[in-house]
Amino acid sequence: MHEYSIVLSLLDSCQEQAKQNKATKVNKVVVKIGVLSGVEPDLLQIAFDTFKEDTICSQAKFIIDIQKVIIECKNCHIKSTLDTHQYSCPICESIDIEILDGEDMLLMQLELE
Repeated sequence: MHEYSIVLSLLDSCQEQAKQNKATKVNKVVVKIGVLSGVEPDLLQIAFDTFKEDTICSQAKFIIDIQKVIIECKNCHIKSTLDTHQYSCPICESIDIEILDGEDMLLMQLELE
């Protein structure tokens, strides 16, 4: 369950950011998770709730934004957001595509106090 190690790293990053900004508390943590990232949002939420106690994030609200897959077709040069896991251009049906977004997990925002 790699979500636990991800959350531990995330909490370390929050601690470091709070220290750099002379904050004593983190009120909100916002992450973006791509559907292709391999991270399970429900497990990430459980891990965050479990490990945040006794940290600077103990009272933080944890917000997860799910990022759909965004592609650019190398054939017709149209950018599209995919609603299904069918990895072809919805316009021309080419499979010669580049994935632009939806593969990563990123820390997007911290609200510090």
